[in-house]
Amino acid sequence: MTDQADKPTLTQNLVKARAPRGLADRGPAEIASANRMMQAIREIYELYGFEAVETPFIEYTEALGKFLPDLDRPNEGVFSFQDDDDQWLSLRYDLTAPLARYVAENFDKLPKPYRSYRSGFVFRNEKHGPGRFRQFMQFDADTVGAATVAADAEICMMAADALERLGVARGDYVIKVNNRKVLDGVLEAAGLDDQENTAQRLIVLRAIDKLDRLGSDGVMQLLGAGRKDESGDFTKGAGLSDIAITRIINFTGWHDEGSGAQGVGANNAVTLANFSAAVEGSTIGEKGVAELSQMAALFDAAGYNDGRVVIDPSVVRGLEYYTGPVYEAELTFQVKDEHGRPVRFGSVGGGGRYDGLVARFRGEPVPATGFSIGVSRLLAALQMIKSPIVSATAPQGPVVVLVMDREEIARYQGFVATLRKAGVAAELYLGSAGMNAQLKYADKRNSRCVVIQGSNERAKGEIIVKDLVAGAALGKAAKDMPREDYLALKERAQLAVGEAHLVTAVKDVLGR
Repeated sequence: MTDQADKPTLTQNLVKARAPRGLADRGPAEIASANRMMQAIREIYELYGFEAVETPFIEYTEALGKFLPDLDRPNEGVFSFQDDDDQWLSLRYDLTAPLARYVAENFDKLPKPYRSYRSGFVFRNEKHGPGRFRQFMQFDADTVGAATVAADAEICMMAADALERLGVARGDYVIKVNNRKVLDGVLEAAGLDDQENTAQRLIVLRAIDKLDRLGSDGVMQLLGAGRKDESGDFTKGAGLSDIAITRIINFTGWHDEGSGAQGVGANNAVTLANFSAAVEGSTIGEKGVAELSQMAALFDAAGYNDGRVVIDPSVVRGLEYYTGPVYEAELTFQVKDEHGRPVRFGSVGGGGRYDGLVARFRGEPVPATGFSIGVSRLLAALQMIKSPIVSATAPQGPVVVLVMDREEIARYQGFVATLRKAGVAAELYLGSAGMNAQLKYADKRNSRCVVIQGSNERAKGEIIVKDLVAGAALGKAAKDMPREDYLALKERAQLAVGEAHLVTAVKDVLGR
């Protein structure tokens, strides 16, 4: 005889149910909203002639190359592991480096210029926080093989059209444009013009890219000795002199007053004139100003010089692989934070020219430019302005066929099959509960109606189609409703029809 105390219990060795830090689950309402949003973006991208492509979640680490946060530690900044042949693999850090690999691998088969879009999750092995996740979705569009800045200008205009298609009103967003060549000219003036300063220059660029989040004080610390955040973690700075720091901050045109970055001027011509003065004597800087002038002329010709697309010195983009124009989509309308204070939502996407990325694989120059939308951040913003495209309403669930008599389960399965053949989403209740619990289950599934057949209905060759929405309204309003209205609603809430009319009755309820 076995002692009861020796028997294992259900609570032994339980695993704690929890998602990893910095990762989040998504429910049907959020998934449906994101799908509607991405479909709207997809329509704009295809209107501009871009086609879909998909790359794997995993790439060889060397394909990400020098653009990893730390090459000596392949798992720093990205999630990496070794394959059985000792090759390092990494979860993709963004969608741009995998596209460069794809284009290089299929170069001779693809039309040039090659215009493509893709969406998917990317992964960052970084410190998580509010609104910062280690897995998130991006939606990119890129043109590879076009050296003209007309390709950059077109993507900026496409980004503006995509935001308006999503319900963001004109005036509630701006596409801000700068050029890394102009920034290089400014860095030259700050004494960072040689190859020995490559790492330092990258720290500077990434610091400036945090202006909207940290403000000038925080960025000045990163440009100097370094910065300690709220948790006590210390980030080493670029170690620039006070004069160089002031020059860089002044060039960005940043002001901490108000709620966001303010460019040197909303007028593109004024900003370009200021750029010319800032980079005078720098060949690379002057080339950048010339490219921006060409883009400004294209915006003017296409009618986007009305505040939708603005040349702005505060745009940097922190990744090293950008080589020319860089741009950012910023929402300018105000929302309130958790303390009720007005804030701007800020950037929801960005990109730029990366002429050196495909060349790493090909050994020859391959010009490219692209734009990436942060899906989760943009989705949250659209929900905040109640864009109808991303209504938080969960998708309608299937029609549930209740099981009133276990011996007749095959009959109920036949009803399900009939509905599915007619194109109606339906499911058979597969639990073991009674009728009331089955109705509650249908409510949780967001079902509009259920199909019921007990012994009485079966004897008459009938089924009952119960409208759960009308039934809920009937329960709430029964006391205050005139009798005629009550009877009419009751008739709508539950309808008995012959089995042959199952599909017609269900479709009638679903179409209400």
